[in-house]
Amino acid sequence: MPEIEALDYHEDQTGGVVKKFMYLNRKAPYGTIYALEVLEMILISAAFEQDVHIAFVDDGVYQIRKGHDTKGIEMKSFLPTYRALEGYDIEKLYVEKESMEERGLKVEDFVVPVDVISRAAMRTLIDSMDVVLGG
Repeated sequence: MPEIEALDYHEDQTGGVVKKFMYLNRKAPYGTIYALEVLEMILISAAFEQDVHIAFVDDGVYQIRKGHDTKGIEMKSFLPTYRALEGYDIEKLYVEKESMEERGLKVEDFVVPVDVISRAAMRTLIDSMDVVLGG
């Protein structure tokens, strides 16, 4: 009989299983539905009291950059939703240092507090998650 590897789950206060979710944001905020869809998944996970982590890599770093102006594309900016994440107890936000630097951004350019970590550290963090989703 094959061995089943035990995952590192823990229980919440009601006895439910809590998993570590990583939402990996790789796409620019507008032009596709990916960024908005991932944000909606994040909010759903938070509603179910899961351990939510959010990573911004590649063009995904633009999702939290200050100053979105969506008037020209006739879309509502969802940037304010990122500012509201703390109210959902979502405070584990990570930006890949190399992605940020390649795009000429600094931590001060973001609308939310983030931990800036190296590409190698990001891989390690992602590997430690129970579930990884993104677009």
